[in-house]
Amino acid sequence: MAKVNFTAARVEAHRCIEGKSQSFLWDSKTPGLGLRATAGGAKAYIFQGKIHGSTVRITIGDPRSWTIDRAQERARGLQTLIDGGIDPREHEAEQKAAHEARQVAKRRQDATVSEAWERYLDHLRTKISPKTKKPRSERYIVDHINLSSPGGGIAKRGGKEKVRGPLAPLMPRRLSEITSTTMADWLEVEISRGPTNAAHAFGLFKAFIRWCDTHEAYANTISHDAYASPKVKGILPRSVAKDDCLQREQLSAWFGAVRTIPNSVISAYLQGLLITGARREELAALRWEDVDFRWRSLTINDKVEGTGGRTIPLTPYLASLLLNLQRLNETPPNRRQAARLAEKGEHWAPSEWVFASKTASGGKIAEPRHAHNRALLPTGLPHMSLHGLRRSFGTLSEWVEVPVGVVAQIQGHKPSAIAEKHYRRRPLDLLRMWHVKIETWMLEQAGIEFRPEQTAPSLHAVK
Repeated sequence: MAKVNFTAARVEAHRCIEGKSQSFLWDSKTPGLGLRATAGGAKAYIFQGKIHGSTVRITIGDPRSWTIDRAQERARGLQTLIDGGIDPREHEAEQKAAHEARQVAKRRQDATVSEAWERYLDHLRTKISPKTKKPRSERYIVDHINLSSPGGGIAKRGGKEKVRGPLAPLMPRRLSEITSTTMADWLEVEISRGPTNAAHAFGLFKAFIRWCDTHEAYANTISHDAYASPKVKGILPRSVAKDDCLQREQLSAWFGAVRTIPNSVISAYLQGLLITGARREELAALRWEDVDFRWRSLTINDKVEGTGGRTIPLTPYLASLLLNLQRLNETPPNRRQAARLAEKGEHWAPSEWVFASKTASGGKIAEPRHAHNRALLPTGLPHMSLHGLRRSFGTLSEWVEVPVGVVAQIQGHKPSAIAEKHYRRRPLDLLRMWHVKIETWMLEQAGIEFRPEQTAPSLHAVK
């Protein structure tokens, strides 16, 4: 292997020998330093040496970027590593890995809560819940968005200025700044604004911190003490179990208020919650394909049962409400409305949702609480949550002396007793007998005159 003293002229003149894929020129001054020229005309300084009996060849760089002196210095450094028993390739790989680790650590330290929060929201939208084995509800996602909202601007509903969410002050902070002290200071401020909202926001943020620990980009940036330390737990408001429930004598005022809500979809939905005892999201997700008017049944996407859901009776009064919604849903738009749709490039079609909404992004009812609260305000009734209506169904059914297992099966509760779990699975017609009694009793207490036989023919007429 002939060697020459590298000069600028020799480096410039070196070419690949004709008929070969590459040719080498070796420096006589620096052991291992060579100049490679390929048949395509490319040139590069290289280093070649031996370690543990194996040949090592490493590309240094293009002669247009590397001077001869720098290339010689680089080759001497590589030879020094070999003399010390270190493979230059492994050394470079370790340096590269260390550099990347430092970059990841820096990005992790610089990452803000808002950046990680957005990725967390994407995770919630696209992954199923490990608890329910189903996608998260739209309301659950909206809760996260609202609680972290910076506020400002005018709300579409009510025309008032939007108030910031309790998590908004944490969003600009770096993840590494979230400590037990930070959380304690934040809680003190937010509890003064609203203890219930603060506790709810804290619960969601606690789940977010746990998710960060499972995400490679954010792992170990927030200590568990941020939510588990005595300093934080001592400030956190105690959660009080809700016990809101309609009393028998309150049914008249409640039905009277809800039946006058101008939006017939919301009115029917709220009455449906009380009459079926269903969870709010279960009933909101009801599709027309889940309603069987002929055999008088509803198939609800059950939180507990999962795929297939549970089938419950469709009671006469509720059936009349749904028939009215079906009629409205299948009524085509007038000419003016059709023209507006055409201008937007849209075509009218009946909604698949029983409780449809033209404003909600999902096409179905999303937030009926405001209308419910406004309707109850003049009645003097105590605050009633939507889940309180579910609780009311279970409680009021005792007036009719309905077996506990019947109520549990209609509401979709897990069987508790051994007999209920393994030996009681009542058929739909038996559930219907008791369910109709519950509905009839509720209507009697509310002073609503309704004769089931008036709707019975239309029920069987629907195919």
